[in-house]
Amino acid sequence: MTQTKLARKPASTFTVVAASTAGTAFEWYDFFLFVPLAADIAKMFFAGLDETSAYIFALGAFAVGFAFRPIGALLFGRIGDRIGRKATFLATMILMGLSTFAIGLLPPYASIGIAAPILFVALRVLQGLALGGEWGGAAIYMIEHVDADRRGRASSWMGSAAAFGLAGALLAVLAARTLSGDNFHAWGWRLPFLFSLALLAISIWIRLKLHESPVFQKLKDEGKRSERPYAESFGQWKNLKTVILALVAIMIAQGAVWYAAFFYNATFMERTLKGDPATVNMVVLIATAYSVPAYYLFGWLSDRIGRKPVMLFGMGLFLLTVFPSFHMMTDATNPALAAATRDAQVTVVADPADCRFQFDPIGRAVVSSSCDIAKSGLAAAGVSYANQAAPAGTRAHVAIGGENVASVDGKALDAAALAALKAGFNTELKAALARAGYPAAADPAATSPIKMLLVMMILVTAACALFGPQAACLVELFPSRIRFTALSLPYHVGTGWVGGFLPTTAFAIVAATGDIYAGLWYPFIFTAIAFVTALIFLPETRGRPLA
Repeated sequence: MTQTKLARKPASTFTVVAASTAGTAFEWYDFFLFVPLAADIAKMFFAGLDETSAYIFALGAFAVGFAFRPIGALLFGRIGDRIGRKATFLATMILMGLSTFAIGLLPPYASIGIAAPILFVALRVLQGLALGGEWGGAAIYMIEHVDADRRGRASSWMGSAAAFGLAGALLAVLAARTLSGDNFHAWGWRLPFLFSLALLAISIWIRLKLHESPVFQKLKDEGKRSERPYAESFGQWKNLKTVILALVAIMIAQGAVWYAAFFYNATFMERTLKGDPATVNMVVLIATAYSVPAYYLFGWLSDRIGRKPVMLFGMGLFLLTVFPSFHMMTDATNPALAAATRDAQVTVVADPADCRFQFDPIGRAVVSSSCDIAKSGLAAAGVSYANQAAPAGTRAHVAIGGENVASVDGKALDAAALAALKAGFNTELKAALARAGYPAAADPAATSPIKMLLVMMILVTAACALFGPQAACLVELFPSRIRFTALSLPYHVGTGWVGGFLPTTAFAIVAATGDIYAGLWYPFIFTAIAFVTALIFLPETRGRPLA
């Protein structure tokens, strides 16, 4: 009897880990499809705008999904603490899968006009709500099943789930891009979204085989479930201070480091440095594959030496390397751009009152002043520039070497006329930049994919060291009766808001300062705050009982 039970225990643990990871990977796949398809989505659903504005609006739509993740965390966290872990992450998975499938069926802007971006954003909201409940449920369910000395290793699979989801999204898009250009842009981009319905069916089948978490089942049997998860989590100081600590010491760094390493890095290589999309996707894909064993390594290490030192190492590595890494990435991806930046100074001469901070998290702001149009065009072109104040009322212009390009003012124009005016200016601006030696795209012959990969792996290592032990640490921080609610909120505020708003905030900082690397201060500052807070206040949680 005893031998039989011992023989079954590893298989049961394997099933729990595999099922939790597979379902979570599917949800990350759905959420991450946006990343390699951002440019195509911008053209399909924001076609009423010029290219730069459409891309900014698309980034805003991406951020909307992140903005709603904390709301999903509160909604599904309460359900998870009252009804159970299993039922909750089944519900979130179904909501995510159907929302993603529906994106693949959406008519474009050309067919239904403004309803297209509205429906697209609404589906991103549903995806954000679903993911807000998924991660916490899967992490808690998994770790509540495993022995105390294996929680770090189990925790690492939550990071791997994100890696599998991102890799799956990239592979699906690469497969779809094998279609001819016209077919891909007309309908082929929809295939990765539609494929999610098959993944949803498989994931539901796998998770239906699971039983409730033994920790929650014990709470339920003993009548100890929380009657008021919100009040206990956020209304009692002993629990609220742990929520705040989890957010400030861990999760704001998680959002900053992970999304800088994987998402902002990829956007920087493709959009700012004008790297070949296929090369960038391949580099990201290989780095993502590398992250799977790296997550496990750091999760295992946290079982040996503790969660805190491993996570501090990840934060510290990021702080030391983020700025040098992005500079090296420029030299590896587009050396001609690096040379032009050194040799041909670009300056925006504008009335400061005509310039605003171009932070647009929900894609509703209109770039119409001459200063903003000039700066957004240069930022989208990946060009660093200096700022020079002009007399009040002066229309902005861009000085490139010895040439001046007058900007345009579209404050009094409707959307269509403004888009046409900005398109004309951007065409003239790109021509002047080309004459000054700024390349329209990176030269594949000069690009070094190996150097790009090695640089990216530095940042990915930092992200894996922080993410690998993270789920175990968060689960160990909170009591079982409110764990789902209390854990999910700081996780999704950190990853959803700090991480999700990284692309739009970084773009705004770059446009304001003229420095293509200035956006890195955003993740750097959040990570520095977390590092100091964790160093001083975060307790070591390794081996804590899951009370």
